[in-house]
Amino acid sequence: MIASSITQIVEMRLLAVLLALVVAASTQTLQQDQTISTDGLVAKSSRYSTILRTDNGTYGPPIEEVHYYYGYWPIGLAVASDSRIFVCYTRGTYDYTVSVVVNTTAEEPYPLGYNLPISDLNTTFNGIQFGSANDTGIVSVQALYITPATSTRPETLWLLDTGRPTIKSSDGTYTMPYAQPGGPKVVGVSLSNNSVYATYTFPSDVHYPDSYMNDIRFDLRSNVTGTSGGGIAYIVDSSNEGRPGFIMLDLGTGASWRRLTQHPSVLRVYNDVPSYQGHPSYYRDVNIPVGHQQEGLDGIQISPDGQYVYYSPLTSNSIYRVPTLNLRARDSDLLAEQAASNNVSWLGGRGGNANGFEGDSNGLIYQLMPEHNAIYYYDPKDLQTHGFVRDPRILWPDSASIGTDGYFYMNINQLPYQDAWNNGKELRTKPGAILRVKLNDNGTKISTLG
Repeated sequence: MIASSITQIVEMRLLAVLLALVVAASTQTLQQDQTISTDGLVAKSSRYSTILRTDNGTYGPPIEEVHYYYGYWPIGLAVASDSRIFVCYTRGTYDYTVSVVVNTTAEEPYPLGYNLPISDLNTTFNGIQFGSANDTGIVSVQALYITPATSTRPETLWLLDTGRPTIKSSDGTYTMPYAQPGGPKVVGVSLSNNSVYATYTFPSDVHYPDSYMNDIRFDLRSNVTGTSGGGIAYIVDSSNEGRPGFIMLDLGTGASWRRLTQHPSVLRVYNDVPSYQGHPSYYRDVNIPVGHQQEGLDGIQISPDGQYVYYSPLTSNSIYRVPTLNLRARDSDLLAEQAASNNVSWLGGRGGNANGFEGDSNGLIYQLMPEHNAIYYYDPKDLQTHGFVRDPRILWPDSASIGTDGYFYMNINQLPYQDAWNNGKELRTKPGAILRVKLNDNGTKISTLG
């Protein structure tokens, strides 16, 4: 009797294990088949007739199509005073990471000879992958920014090199090697002669192995307190691994330091589920459980008077600001971190996630809103966020640049439909694009910061 009962129990447990394995396998298969829905995406939109009030998906000034990407999918862009447009691409298999637009459908590597070959992007130590430590070539540039010419500096294209390429393994999964000193850097390129004239690298206690520099802004005025007088850069470390914060770089001395690392205002929102084109979006990489976007601090913009940095995490619906004076304070001030933390201001919600910031001469803080196919702006005068432009063509605005011509330029790259977010299935359709729209009230590129 006892033996029979034991046998039944064992059989039941074996059956339960088998059922669990079947369910797990089915779940894995189901997850592998899941992607973000592309329902509603069309090559050419057609209108329909109705007596009902409808949302036509547009508002704001008319949008112009400036450039089409038929090769690589873009990330950052910057527009020079001579109307040249520069583009960067996060890199793994791409032949180059920075280019200059040469016509409406083509780009070419820039600056010549400075993009490292694919074979030199990463290395392995004791079975662990690291990005290149080469400080004389660019590895994977995430962001670009152009500062105007001054009495001591040419008009400059600044390259923000993460030093961390994206590696696609044979099973289709994506990994990112750790950074090592020399790879992550800020590079200054003179736009008068197209040559590199400045390179800044970071020590490992400022740029961690798991850091990821995402965006950058500059104040080149010589009278900025707490600096050498050679200018300062404010850099976003978005660190998917969980240590986001700000990195400051004194351009006169090369000294760098951190502030607000893991402050609540720079952390990702736990299990955030955004919606793109009306569809909830999850992170679905190959052979790993369904997840959520891990990126923290993302957007950054300096006020035209240089007094504040505005910022937010990618997964947050809120906007924050902190006095730049607090970010410039060095570690020799034992209360510097506490003071910076105490002076962070929450400026309220904005109605969705924002992927990046830009600012104009009127003090408006533009925010790229991929959930709404739109660009919003925060107005420090009335303390509110407003809609600037919305259009169905704005399928993930990934970066923006305001030119001296008074236009707002943006890169469009359909990022939620990339294979890395959709179980290895590439759902984007070319071309990507650069769009532009004229700013209101004679807004233009900020020129008050040197």
